[in-house]
Amino acid sequence: MSRVAKMPVAVPAGVEVAIGKEGVSVKGPKGQLNMPLHASVDVVQEGDEIRCSLKKGVEGGMMQVGTARALIANMVHGVSEGFVKNLQLVGVGYRAQMQGKILNLSLGYSHQVEYPVPDGVDIETPAQTEISVRGADKQRVGQVAAEIRAWRPPEPYKGKGVRYKDENIVRKEAKKK
Repeated sequence: MSRVAKMPVAVPAGVEVAIGKEGVSVKGPKGQLNMPLHASVDVVQEGDEIRCSLKKGVEGGMMQVGTARALIANMVHGVSEGFVKNLQLVGVGYRAQMQGKILNLSLGYSHQVEYPVPDGVDIETPAQTEISVRGADKQRVGQVAAEIRAWRPPEPYKGKGVRYKDENIVRKEAKKK
């Protein structure tokens, strides 16, 4: 059995987990998330712990058990504490501003980039050069942050562009004569 699948998922107070035939539903103070289960995975709740195991008589599905356990752990963490991705804008004139449910970005193009904020995700701009993406679903938060970053990824010579706050850009040396 994989090391990840052996570990139980602790369920904090205030989080409700419903395990059905078709999937797992987790409800907490930050929202509700649902996930379908693979046919070879068996999920059991014992008190305030959730355990994943391989169904009897199924072969070759152990990788699905570890994946299901990791996804359930992310769901529990998301509905209780939430996930955050911080982005920085580096460059002269690069700015971000929230206007209702639309994120306006000035990224050096001849026009402003307007990004509509999807449901289940909150975007804040604490400063003109900082963007904070928050939400309960880890995959959705990461996808929104990646879509914003894709408008102007950091370039290797000056480091200008949209980058993750903890991202390290490997800089290239300029061409010498």
